[in-house]
Amino acid sequence: MASNYSTQICIVGGGIAGIVAAIELLDSGHKVLLVDRDKASELGGLAKWAFGGLFFVNTKHQRRNGIKDSIELAKKDWFNYAQFAENEVWGKRWANYYIENCTEKAYHWLQDQGLKFFNILNWTERGMKKDGNSVPRFHMIWGTGWELIKVLKHILLNHKNRNHLSILFNHRVLDLIIENNTVVGCHGTNEISSFEIKSEILIVATGGINGSIEKVKKHWDKTLGSPPETILNGAHKYAIGDLHDSIQKNNGHVTNLDKQWNYAMGIRHYKPRKPNHGLSIVPCKSALWLDAKGKRIGPIPLVTGYDTRYLIEQITKQEYKYSWQLFNWKIALKELAVSGSEHNTAIRDKKLFSFLKGIVFGNKKLIKLLASNCEDIVVADDLNTLVDKMNKLENPAKVDIKNVRDAVDAYDRNIDLGPPYSDIQHQLILNARKWIGDKSRTCNLQKIADQSAGPFMAIRSFILSRKSLGGIQTNLKSQVLSRPTQNQSQKTLKGLYAIGEAAGFGGAGIHGKRSLEGTFLGACIVTARTCAEAIKAS
Repeated sequence: MASNYSTQICIVGGGIAGIVAAIELLDSGHKVLLVDRDKASELGGLAKWAFGGLFFVNTKHQRRNGIKDSIELAKKDWFNYAQFAENEVWGKRWANYYIENCTEKAYHWLQDQGLKFFNILNWTERGMKKDGNSVPRFHMIWGTGWELIKVLKHILLNHKNRNHLSILFNHRVLDLIIENNTVVGCHGTNEISSFEIKSEILIVATGGINGSIEKVKKHWDKTLGSPPETILNGAHKYAIGDLHDSIQKNNGHVTNLDKQWNYAMGIRHYKPRKPNHGLSIVPCKSALWLDAKGKRIGPIPLVTGYDTRYLIEQITKQEYKYSWQLFNWKIALKELAVSGSEHNTAIRDKKLFSFLKGIVFGNKKLIKLLASNCEDIVVADDLNTLVDKMNKLENPAKVDIKNVRDAVDAYDRNIDLGPPYSDIQHQLILNARKWIGDKSRTCNLQKIADQSAGPFMAIRSFILSRKSLGGIQTNLKSQVLSRPTQNQSQKTLKGLYAIGEAAGFGGAGIHGKRSLEGTFLGACIVTARTCAEAIKAS
């Protein structure tokens, strides 16, 4: 027998966007029904597993670090990096809106909720041609995404208007209910039966499509060639686009799904929580990035921190669309990391001494954990043995020891030659080390074959699905828009809103082709609060 529910506002999706919207609407006394496909312990979605970095402009944290930022500079960087299509409208509007409002609507708001940011900022996505972040803007939450969700969950579940909040877990929403050209609810299924929810307003906060590797491949950017055979899953397992499909079927505009923010270095999780579960490795800047046969990818070498899309482009140009990183134990201790709260326990648990100790002496515990448990990581005392181990893994191509030796010898020899360094990777490393946040986590031109720095390590890495930059198109009130036609302007779908990644983080295209990073959690908060404000004012 079907279950029936009725509410003033229904929010589909219990991730960060859904939680923030619910808090804001409860503040104004609205009655809210929050529906989530996952179990209660997973309220908060993927955000609680995130590292917790957010992109803000001209903040007190930046000024304390001597960083001169402005809305004008941030817009210049964003639009240069986004490479928006000429006919893109709502993505550009949302980009301007986010840059103008993120500090007030997210940075200050999060601090008002009791959250704190780490004093030193990260400098992500600098751009290969000075077209990325010209200054550091990546503000890390002290406690990672784990603390972010912990605090917001507490606010939600202990709200003064908690009696106006209902939550349904293990409920999968499949479709909209439309009457008289107005969205009046949704329906779906739970573990036992079907259900139907009638609501005055429906807010879609279901995430993107990148939890479905099938859809990632279906909408793969054709400028990157064919999709790799192996793509690991780094998105939420339930971010599969059920309501994207439903909205598209009902004349809503879903667009830019080929624009995805995937990562270049994923490895198989040693304790998977979902099919094809991948870990997002933060690549070592001092590592050699090799193709499937052990040849250094170039002519411009791959170095993390500058342009993630460029890394993807170069790897997917190869005959075999996976890669290797080759380095040594000393480099690993200084540079190797895993993105997210799960493997950054010192920051997650707010243990400052342990965090600083890891910076100074290296995270030996993490390196040993990965080396001992990850099938995509091999370790050996000499290159011959290392390559033998690399080739014992199931690969479509064999690594050639000559390619590896040539790459290592050339890299180390150019360090010995001294300045001016002809190897572009050395130049990019030295440039990164000018910023204190990178200097503390980047070796000073460490040779690969240094006998005192061993053993050697190699990581086989695959493309990792992450974020959908496209999605359900919305206006600046987060109202869902109809498909454009030649004869009519877009209309709003009455009663329907979309926020967070479901909306492509705003307008189904706020990032264009590339993200300056930290703009995902930030945009989830900004779109959610903007949506709630629009509903309150209606």
